[in-house]
Amino acid sequence: MHIENTLQKIIIHAIKELYQADVEMSQITLQKTKKEFKGHYTLVTFPLLRISRKKPEETAEEIGSWLAANADIISGFNVIKGFLNLEITAGAWLRLLEQIDAQADYGFTPVTDNAPLYMVEYSSPNTNKPLHLGHVRNNLLGHSLCEVLAANGKRVVKTNIVNDRGIHICKSMLAWQKWGNDETPESAGKKGDHLIGDYYVLFDKKYKEELASLQEKGLAKEEAEAQSQLMAEAREMLRKWEAGDQETVHLWKRMNDWVYAGFDQTYRRMGVSFDKIYYESKTYLAGKEEVLRGLSQGLFYRKEDGSVWADLTPYGLDHKLLLRADGTSVYMTQDIGTAKLRFDDYPINTMIYVVGNEQNYHFQVLSILLDMLGFEFGKGLVHFSYGMVELPEGKMKSREGTVVDADALMVEMVETARETSKELGKLDGISTEEADKIAEMVGMGALKYFILKVAPKKNMTFNPKESIDFNGNTGPFIQYTHARIQSVLRKAGEEGITVPEKLENSLSLSEKEEGLVQLLAEFDAVVKQAGAEYNVSLIGNYVYELAKEFNQFYHDFSILREENIPLRDFRLTLSKNIALTIKKGMKLFGIEVPERM
Repeated sequence: MHIENTLQKIIIHAIKELYQADVEMSQITLQKTKKEFKGHYTLVTFPLLRISRKKPEETAEEIGSWLAANADIISGFNVIKGFLNLEITAGAWLRLLEQIDAQADYGFTPVTDNAPLYMVEYSSPNTNKPLHLGHVRNNLLGHSLCEVLAANGKRVVKTNIVNDRGIHICKSMLAWQKWGNDETPESAGKKGDHLIGDYYVLFDKKYKEELASLQEKGLAKEEAEAQSQLMAEAREMLRKWEAGDQETVHLWKRMNDWVYAGFDQTYRRMGVSFDKIYYESKTYLAGKEEVLRGLSQGLFYRKEDGSVWADLTPYGLDHKLLLRADGTSVYMTQDIGTAKLRFDDYPINTMIYVVGNEQNYHFQVLSILLDMLGFEFGKGLVHFSYGMVELPEGKMKSREGTVVDADALMVEMVETARETSKELGKLDGISTEEADKIAEMVGMGALKYFILKVAPKKNMTFNPKESIDFNGNTGPFIQYTHARIQSVLRKAGEEGITVPEKLENSLSLSEKEEGLVQLLAEFDAVVKQAGAEYNVSLIGNYVYELAKEFNQFYHDFSILREENIPLRDFRLTLSKNIALTIKKGMKLFGIEVPERM
């Protein structure tokens, strides 16, 4: 089906005829012809010079002449230095469009029962605060990666590890116990995760006040921290929790349930979900067991204070703490346990962790430790590392309460989308209910697209106003393009125009039209590349390019008013498939596209 594959085969045949030599498919390097040159595909002849024993220009000229004489899909060629630019006949593009049109799921590989199983961990929230902008990038990347892997025919298990234990959780619990006056989400009129987040910020405030008063008495900062009564109480609460103290565990369960109810609301609005949720409170014990097994086997060592460590100097790293002196666990302990439980639960082929790049070292160590412990999967773990997200104003800190809350951000995005759409007249003549739906679609689409179009490894600045622009590389621009095509297709239906399955093969097409079919056909390769490289931003770049090229075409050519009926039918078929591809591409980002706007 792909013209590139056909071309590669014909070129291999040409080389055999011209130079009596056999070449591999991998030696035939084809690129899309640069816009400034005439042609569709460019053959790079440099890898073939050993075979032709001629200059690059001469080799290109000879291959081009043979193809023009012997290959019916070639309509012309030109040579620029060692590059052979090949022009494809209009008939080949028409046949290709018919083939794409016949496959509603073009670009997607069906998932089979024996396909490789990928487990993707994302979100990983702490139950001491609500989700913020950093979590938004994490959740959207994780969800989109799962969609892209499934589109590549992989079986996917979406998983989450909830960090529901530890000193940070105890800080919120202690603050609520001391200053909460039995406040609940209902009595406060707040989502549970927001209420608990307030107590986390309150703990930090009171702790800083305590340190300041100790330092005023002449203590150095480190001495003040060592003498902090508040921090000692938080540590004691953690010790009690790990010992299973009934009162502490009851309070912990009650407050965590408030948080989970809040998280569920946020996830729903964001459009993300999970197949299996693990809880650190359950996995840390499995991790502890593995660490103690490693200790008994001489893989790890115990210091005089009772803490357990791994010596990673043979791997060019340092010594890593695995259990504290008081026997409590660290994050690494929990991750060892979680990995073991997951591989016990599922026949995982590839385990992917969607976690920020500040944890690069952590996952390097986790992989080594699991390998030391004898787990075959240790070496194969994938850390999908991504950059930080900031606002134009700069960094965020949750302890100081300066983070951008995910819920507030989503509300703001939808409201801004409503106002912008209204100002531009895009909500004229539609019901309030439909206007609400479109505002939600556009606001959430703007947020998701702006974050996901950036290559994951890059740090990024999220600018809410910029993201809702209806022009440029934004979600709303792409959504509007889809709605524009749907409007054309509706009018065609109203005028009784039905698009035939077979297109007129003798049509003459413009460069723009041939370019659009070529771009449409690339969707398949882009989806495969995004899956192979774990780079979902490739989808965004592609869909934007497709929407932009369609809009230029729409501006320069008539569709319904075209008097040449076969050409009109071709343009309608092309438009229909561009809309469908935009819809499929945006679905991989978790973005809906409106039918009208």
